[in-house]
Amino acid sequence: MATLCQLFRAIRLLQAGRQTHCQCFYSSASDSWQAVPVQEVQRFIEECMATVGTRADHATSLANNLVTADHRGHYSHGLNRLDLYINDIESGITVSDAEPSIIRESAATAHVDGNNVLGPVVGNFSMELAIQKAKVAGVGWVAAKGSNHFGIAGWYSMLASQQGLLGMAFTNTSPLSVPTRARKATLGTNPLSLAAPARSGDEFVLDMATTTVALGKIELHDRKGIKIPNSWGVDKHGRESNDPKTVIEGGGLMMVGGSELTGGYKGYGLSMLVEVFCGILSGSTFGPDIRKWRNTDTVANLGQCFIAIDPECFAPGFSDRMSDLVKMCRMLEPAEGEEEVLVAGDPERKHIELCTRRGGIPYHPNQIQFGIDLSKKLGVKQMQTV
Repeated sequence: MATLCQLFRAIRLLQAGRQTHCQCFYSSASDSWQAVPVQEVQRFIEECMATVGTRADHATSLANNLVTADHRGHYSHGLNRLDLYINDIESGITVSDAEPSIIRESAATAHVDGNNVLGPVVGNFSMELAIQKAKVAGVGWVAAKGSNHFGIAGWYSMLASQQGLLGMAFTNTSPLSVPTRARKATLGTNPLSLAAPARSGDEFVLDMATTTVALGKIELHDRKGIKIPNSWGVDKHGRESNDPKTVIEGGGLMMVGGSELTGGYKGYGLSMLVEVFCGILSGSTFGPDIRKWRNTDTVANLGQCFIAIDPECFAPGFSDRMSDLVKMCRMLEPAEGEEEVLVAGDPERKHIELCTRRGGIPYHPNQIQFGIDLSKKLGVKQMQTV
């Protein structure tokens, strides 16, 4: 809930025209942000990936995920991550001449080998398989090994929700987070997502890391030269720090909840839950044995889990009750000083609406410059702003 609260507050500050420490959403107070049409961002990512030898369909799968991340306001996992995928393909440590394959399956389950292709290719294959099984058996549960960074988990859960199913997605990641009472980064940010359909196209979309924030948010703070809030990270001694560099260079992320006193052990438990579903169940690399972040010398072999559930196999009227629940929450009287109560997925919808008003996705000047530098390096046409 700590992550959701930060996102909700970011949107409220955005509406009020004030700056916010949470850099996942565009701040309307800054005139220097430039908007790039959605299709232009898509084109740029696809061309960058093609330049380093990525198959066209694989490049499209990646671009769909990264553009959706930025469109929904999760800048840490969109364009900000493009160089990671470029380096993986360019170095040959991730391949683009293979496809995921099924190792074994039953009516409701499947064990998938990603065969070391881009994570979004593995994720799409696995979730589509889970959806097919859910439509027949009521539930589809797919565990994949041999995968790579797959972008935002919410992309996959929403694939199921768009077809009237409940969707869940999980992945283990490079060891970036420090378990409660420890000082060494041992587990990943290990995100989890649930998308549940409601009436009239509405849906509940939870997409969160089991750390207080994703590493990308700390990287963005470092890139912009600003401090990070309490509970985001620790230094190499396990001490809480507000300096993003000490977290990135030798420290680690804090679990959801922050310190043990404020419930960080619960985030630690959730991170372990994701590792069980992903690394342990799939037979992939897990925990501290996963390659270090941005390492292009070792195959990632990430483990991921995708679940689809047909609500019609249970009590009838799921979408109606889901709508009632989210409405009950949204209609609650706001706490003093607050304007509205939101549910997971609401901040993202507001950001999409903002993008529509701006004519594209607004990017911080540093992100625009990042794109310019990348275009010069790869010989790709620069993104055109509106």
